[in-house]
Amino acid sequence: MSKKVVVLSTSLRSSSNSELLAKSFVEGARDTGNEVEYISLKNKDIRFCIGCLACQKTGHCVIKDDVADIMNSVLKADVVVWATPIYYYEMSGQMKTLIDRLNPMYSKDYKFRDVYLLATAAEEGDEVFEKAITGLSGWIDCFEKTSIKGTVLCGGVSSGGDIFSNTKLKEAYNLGSHV
Repeated sequence: MSKKVVVLSTSLRSSSNSELLAKSFVEGARDTGNEVEYISLKNKDIRFCIGCLACQKTGHCVIKDDVADIMNSVLKADVVVWATPIYYYEMSGQMKTLIDRLNPMYSKDYKFRDVYLLATAAEEGDEVFEKAITGLSGWIDCFEKTSIKGTVLCGGVSSGGDIFSNTKLKEAYNLGSHV
């Protein structure tokens, strides 16, 4: 059964390792017949949440930028995939800003059940990724029917393209092919 998959690539660097990981996941998901929408946050206008909470009354954010279109895609997806570089042992600021801005989704009907995390970091070790997983889990906890179904965590890559000498691209492809 084909699924609608939305991949959110939060790195702003061209040909970044997390972007390459995301594109490998996309390839695996498409090769197995899924409908995949790849959304890069590069060149997107995504402003900070101002904490007005109007979205809790209206279901819409008062800020007019690219987030409404991204949110619409996420709401209609069966699978949501977040790809992020790790900065200071945490998800990218762009990813956190988008998570905050998806607050209007809280009261809406959503289709997604499965969430995946793809992350890259210069340092190695499971502890490098723990805070990003915890941060994403906080968002997922707000959507009772949803859970993290898989991760690909790749340490030891810092310069763009370092990941090409790593087996994690194949792992991301395989994970994408099994959504």
